Amino acid sequence: MMPIYLDYNASTPIDPAVASAMRPFLDGAFGNPSSGHWASTPAKAALENARGQVAALLGCAPDEIVFTSGGSEANNLAIKGTFFALRHKGEHIVTTQAEHPAILAPCRFLERLGATVTYLPVDRTGRVDPEAVRRAITPGTILISVMHANNEVGTIQPIEEIGAIAREHAICFHTDAAQAVGKIPTEVDIVGVDLLTIAGHKLYAPKGIGALYVRHGTTLEPLIHGAGHEGGLRAGTESALLAVGLGTACALVRDLTPMERVQALRDRFWRALKDRFGDRVVLNGHPEHRLPNTLNVSFVGMIGADVLASLDGVAASTGSACHSGRIELSPVLAAMGVPERIGMGAVRFSLGRQTTDAEIDAVVTQLATVPALSA
Repeated sequence: MMPIYLDYNASTPIDPAVASAMRPFLDGAFGNPSSGHWASTPAKAALENARGQVAALLGCAPDEIVFTSGGSEANNLAIKGTFFALRHKGEHIVTTQAEHPAILAPCRFLERLGATVTYLPVDRTGRVDPEAVRRAITPGTILISVMHANNEVGTIQPIEEIGAIAREHAICFHTDAAQAVGKIPTEVDIVGVDLLTIAGHKLYAPKGIGALYVRHGTTLEPLIHGAGHEGGLRAGTESALLAVGLGTACALVRDLTPMERVQALRDRFWRALKDRFGDRVVLNGHPEHRLPNTLNVSFVGMIGADVLASLDGVAASTGSACHSGRIELSPVLAAMGVPERIGMGAVRFSLGRQTTDAEIDAVVTQLATVPALSA
C-alpha cells in the first residue's frame, strides 16, 4: 500500500519551488545579511525580498514583518512581548480555552508573573462568542489573543467581529493564523489584527522559520535581546536560506484557487464516510465556518488511535493523547463539550494541495475493513 499523507495541519511537505529557491543559499550567498560587504549583499537582498513576499500575502508593509524561528516563537513574542511592554497599563489578557498550547502555555507563564488571564469558553462547534470577548474586557485589558482557525477541528473564529471590538476599546489584538495562512484570506486589514502569527511548515516552507506581523505603532518588548536585528524586535543573525523558503511559499499560496478543489475533496470525503458509517461517525467542528482542508470526525464508541492503527500507511492525527499509559480527551474537544464517548474516537484528516481523489477513496475503502466499523 502506498503511503497516504493526510496530516497537512501538522506539517506540509516543502514545495519543489520552495526548495529550488532555497538551493542557491546552500551552495553560496553565505554572508551575514547585516554585514556591509560583497558577501552580505545577496543575502540581504534575498532577505528583504522574502520579507516583501510575506508582506504581500498579508497586505501589509514589509517592515511590519518580523522573521522568527516558527509559529511558537511568534506567539510567544506577541503575548509576552505585549505583556512586558504594556504591563504598566494593565495586566489582563483575554484568550480562549481552545487555543494552541503555544498560546496557552505563555499565558500560564505570565500568570506566574502577575498577569490575569481570562480563558473564554467556546461552543460545541469550537467558536467563541464575540460578545463574550466584549464582556471580558476590563480597564486593565492589554491584549486579546484568539486564533484565526483551530488546528484540530478547523473551526474559523469570528475574527473580524472580535477585531472591531478590540479597536473600539483600543486594545491590542493578536491572532495565531498558523493554520489559516494559505487556506483562507488573511489580509491584516480585513481580519483587523495588530499582531498575526505565521508558521512556515504549515504552508509548504521548511520548519524553523515563521513570522510575526506587527502593525505600525504596536509596542512589543523583545524576547531575544542583542543587536538590532528585525527592527530591534528579534536579535540574532537572520537566515536568508529560511527566509527565502518562507517568502517563496507565501508567494505560492497567495492564489487560493487550489483550495476550492481541496474543499470539494474534503466534502466528498465526509459524504463518503457518512454514507458508509451513518450515525457511527460524527463531525467535530463548525459545519460551515471551517478550514477548507480539515475534516475532524469521531468514530463513536471507538478510540481514534485504534482506528488509525488499523489503517495501512495512512498518516493522520487523533483527538486524544496518551500520557503515562492513559488515553485522554483532546483539550480542544473537551473545551467544546464533546462527550468522551464521541471525542475519544476523533481522527483529524487534514488535506493538502497534493491530496488526490484516489487517496481519499483508498482511505474510505480501508476504513470499511476496520472490524469494529464493518460490523
